[in-house]
Amino acid sequence: MMIFWIVTGLAVLAVAAPMVVALMRARREITGAEASDLQVYRDQLSEIDRDRARGTIGEAEAERLRTEVSRRILAADSRAHQADAAPASGAARGPRRVSAALLLLALIGGSYALYLTLGAPGYGDLTLRGRIAAAQEMRETRPSQQEAEAALPASPPSDAPAEYAQLVTRLRGAVEERPDDLQGQMLLARSEAALGNYAAAYAAQRRVIDLKADAAGAEDYADLADMMVLAAGGYVSPEAEKVLDQVMQRDPENGVARYYGGLMMAQTGRPDSAFRIWDNLLRDSDAGSPWVPAIAEQMPQMAQRAGINDYTLPQMASADLPGPTKEDMQAASEMSEGDRQAMIEGMVDNLSQRLADQGGSPEEWARLLTALGVLGQTDRAQSIWNEAQQVFATRPEALATVRQGAARAGLTD
Repeated sequence: MMIFWIVTGLAVLAVAAPMVVALMRARREITGAEASDLQVYRDQLSEIDRDRARGTIGEAEAERLRTEVSRRILAADSRAHQADAAPASGAARGPRRVSAALLLLALIGGSYALYLTLGAPGYGDLTLRGRIAAAQEMRETRPSQQEAEAALPASPPSDAPAEYAQLVTRLRGAVEERPDDLQGQMLLARSEAALGNYAAAYAAQRRVIDLKADAAGAEDYADLADMMVLAAGGYVSPEAEKVLDQVMQRDPENGVARYYGGLMMAQTGRPDSAFRIWDNLLRDSDAGSPWVPAIAEQMPQMAQRAGINDYTLPQMASADLPGPTKEDMQAASEMSEGDRQAMIEGMVDNLSQRLADQGGSPEEWARLLTALGVLGQTDRAQSIWNEAQQVFATRPEALATVRQGAARAGLTD
């Protein structure tokens, strides 16, 4: 560090020295008799050129006059420089010395203050290649799943009802007696996770995957990775990373794996990669996806760490609206009359009641009209369409959306 400060101090002095010397040797402006004489002689030269152009004097006479005036200009300029080179008086040297000292102090003090604010004393230059290499080393040497779990404090006791805890205890005993019971292992994994026993939960989930063998899908591995990360307190271990690789091999668009993949990059010194992964995931997600709140909270800081200062969260598609979908209505139309009516009473009535009590978006009104049209309940649909026209009378754009549902129900063209 001492060598660094010495070298930077010499660099500042090298920059300041020419300015200080120039300030100490500043030439006085040419004023008084010398300046007046020089101006007169320059005017005489111009006059000689004009007289020669008019023909009032000959070329020889003009040349002689130019030579004489030029000699006088050189003499006046010499006197001016001699006066300027004369030692300055003590009164003149004092302010210059004070100005030079202030300039030197400002350069040295300002340079070091700026470095202490923006720099990192004691650290070497962090090149892009060096930062990438350091991140790779951090990723390769990071703690294992077992080490991360051991470093966490003991979890507080669960506040689950006593009856539920007793059921889980009985389930553990049953699964221990029948370790190859797939349904029992799946239930145990969910139950342990609900109690916050994530280590036991992912152990049971591993057994689920082993029992499913080749039939294990991306969601099975995604559940395992989720439980492992939760067991490690939000840390993505090398073991969890391998599970995430299994998820991505089966489903490259899996949201859980993409979220935890970005989290791992952020934890291992690659905020640039984490930012790209999460930004793409947000653009592919709807607002109701479970990972959206966590990403949205961290993205402003992640963008700054990635060198992006003007980042704006992307617009996400709305979550699926509650109520029956078009596919539900198609399925209902293929059922028997009794089954169809039972299905509709559970979906359409709920949506209709909620819109009547709480209101809803134009899309929800349009979906309800479409559903009633598919079921042939045109009278009920007409009544709701009449009400919608009053509700959205002052909102033409919203009414246009509802009108599309009315059209699908056969109420309008």
